[in-house]
Amino acid sequence: MTDKKVTLTLQDNASVELDVMQGTLGQDVVDVRTLGNHGLFTFDPGFTSTASCESKITFIDGDEGILLHRGFPISELATHSNYLEVCYILLNGEAPTQAQFEEFRTTVTRHTMIHEQITRLFHGFRRDSHPMAVMCGVTGALAAFYHDSLDVNIERHREIAAFRLLSKMPTMAAMCYKYSIGQPFVYPRNDLSYAGNFLHMMFATPCEEYKVNPVLERAMDRILILHADHEQNASTSTVRTAGSSGANPFACIAAGIASLWGPAHGGANEATLRMLEEISTVEHIPEFVRRAKDKNDSFRLMGFGHRVYKNYDPRATVMRETCHEVLNELGMKDDLLEVAMELEHIALNDPYFIERKLYPNVDFYSGIILKAMGIPSSMFTVIFAMARTVGWIAHWKEMHDEGMKIARPRQLYTGYTERPFTSALKK
Repeated sequence: MTDKKVTLTLQDNASVELDVMQGTLGQDVVDVRTLGNHGLFTFDPGFTSTASCESKITFIDGDEGILLHRGFPISELATHSNYLEVCYILLNGEAPTQAQFEEFRTTVTRHTMIHEQITRLFHGFRRDSHPMAVMCGVTGALAAFYHDSLDVNIERHREIAAFRLLSKMPTMAAMCYKYSIGQPFVYPRNDLSYAGNFLHMMFATPCEEYKVNPVLERAMDRILILHADHEQNASTSTVRTAGSSGANPFACIAAGIASLWGPAHGGANEATLRMLEEISTVEHIPEFVRRAKDKNDSFRLMGFGHRVYKNYDPRATVMRETCHEVLNELGMKDDLLEVAMELEHIALNDPYFIERKLYPNVDFYSGIILKAMGIPSSMFTVIFAMARTVGWIAHWKEMHDEGMKIARPRQLYTGYTERPFTSALKK
């Protein structure tokens, strides 16, 4: 809070004085909570100019291309840390000591198994179900199996639920994939890293040994880091809204997964791959670039620019480097990957893209990496959900730790005024 005030003048010349709140970084915020006492609400569709909460977890400055987790720049975390250390930072606010990290890693690693009855739930879904539909359903069903720690008012219960979700999400994500292709589930291994264990559960089979490629393991770890949290986005806001009612954590995370599934949110990298498939070959790129520049054409290049970042997406810088590392390691020749690399070259050099700051974003590069790894596009958003789970949990815990109020947005009603009702049904 600062000593600053703003004065709102009403139609009858009466005035309302409102406090101005100031954070450690970012814009000042006008506290409008008392407006309801004067018969007024604010109107902000999409909440693009509204601070829905107070948080200490993540800060974004889209104009400057800044992303900080607990004050640590995302580029430093992605380069010098690993996903589980970032998880510790998001959940606890500080970087761990070696001893704290080992204890945290051991706890996560030893709880990756899921209840055996949960595996039978998968067989209730059609084989051709979208993995996100399965992921959403199975995550919500966890509350039926781990109901010994669902009292959100008890801090220890919140901690147990957080570990269970973080530990079991890769196992369930890999099972979604295995079920979709008709292969047997592969159980987790405690001797592998978080990312390496996920890749092993995805690609190992009973027929032959699967050895995790360290370059791909590091790439997957970076994908998880770069998607771990992103402030008050649609899915995080959904988790907070669901959590504000006191709903159990598994239901809240399932709600976040449902929100993330949207093509304008977590489905963007899947949409990017569909766009590359539509372009199909390098020879077709000039035509599609021309269409993208035509305001009267409905075609849009997916994976370029960002709703928040008006500068270069700081996550994309790291992801671009990782993308080229993976492609060099695999030595792949693929038409879609060639299309993607040529599009990247154009976007970084064409004045049209540069002037409008339509740089390739994290979804563009992550989609290419996942495809190169042999992961189908239907699994892209599942992996996003797996990565983002820790961010959702951190915000859910913060909300409960600091006290909460049930979410209750207001509306601008534009329907009928009161009118008499006459039934057309026969008496």
